Amino acid sequence: MELTGASAATVNRWYIQRERYPEERRFPEVACTLSCTHFYDQEAVEAWWNAWREDVGTGRLGAAGRRPGDGRGNQGGGHSRAQRDRAVAIVLAELKQAGGYRRGMAARLAREHGGSERSWQRAVSEARARYEHGRDQAGSAPQPAL
Repeated sequence: MELTGASAATVNRWYIQRERYPEERRFPEVACTLSCTHFYDQEAVEAWWNAWREDVGTGRLGAAGRRPGDGRGNQGGGHSRAQRDRAVAIVLAELKQAGGYRRGMAARLAREHGGSERSWQRAVSEARARYEHGRDQAGSAPQPAL
């Protein structure tokens, strides 16, 4: 971890996946284990790291065997994005009915619909932006966001 800057989880993944790689790029075997912590031979790790960086080019840790993604969970928002969209729709309806934001709205919605207050706060923030944007464009009546 000190040599590469990798986290303990990344080092563990390198070790677990070592058989997937050719011998010259294979992560070294554990030299000893003390109190459930693996220790590796320093020369073996340095040789492996140099070979890995040569092969990868920049030595980026992100190229260490993870699937490429867009940083949004399962490649496009997925389940949590659908939940957020439903929450935003509920908040938009509340904003329209109340004529705008009211203090404590997120806490009340969390009690009524379940979920964490923080999740509802994020939904309220997103819905308020859409609501205000719709009011600015249409004068006083908000337009539903697409």
